[in-house]
Amino acid sequence: MYALISNGQVTQVGELSILFPNTSNPTHAFAIEQGALEVVEGEQKDQRFYWVTFDSYQVANGVVTRTYVNTPKALEDVTETPEGQTEPVTTKGLKSQWIAQIKASANSQLAATDWMVIRKAERDVAIPAEVVVERQAIIAECNAKEAAITAATTMEQLIAVVAPVQTGV
Repeated sequence: MYALISNGQVTQVGELSILFPNTSNPTHAFAIEQGALEVVEGEQKDQRFYWVTFDSYQVANGVVTRTYVNTPKALEDVTETPEGQTEPVTTKGLKSQWIAQIKASANSQLAATDWMVIRKAERDVAIPAEVVVERQAIIAECNAKEAAITAATTMEQLIAVVAPVQTGV
């Protein structure tokens, strides 16, 4: 993506074939010779946590940056009564959404051995110790994450709990 600049302002943005329609196969070097600058993407935060919208193009020091507005999504549930309605509507915040995901994941992991718990309840057949330990670990991790999500008061805290930075191995 390139931008044409006039008086320090972006006048047109697009691919080279759009900016130079009368030139067959325009190259990067050709674009630079014509005064076009390559557009650099500005910061776009994780869209699972932020509403990211285009803001503007900024020109500084020979660089065109496409800038964005990163608006945090609601952490908490929001209950409102829309105009013209009598019943309130609740929009789930990120904390509720992530808690539901964490619980669904834990339930999915537990499902593989649920039959052993039912067998124990119905016929008093022992659950293997390693299965008991594994189930306890899944439940404990789910409870710990739910507590950490509930305790989060900022977006950064929530992200740290649900989307920790992955490091290379």
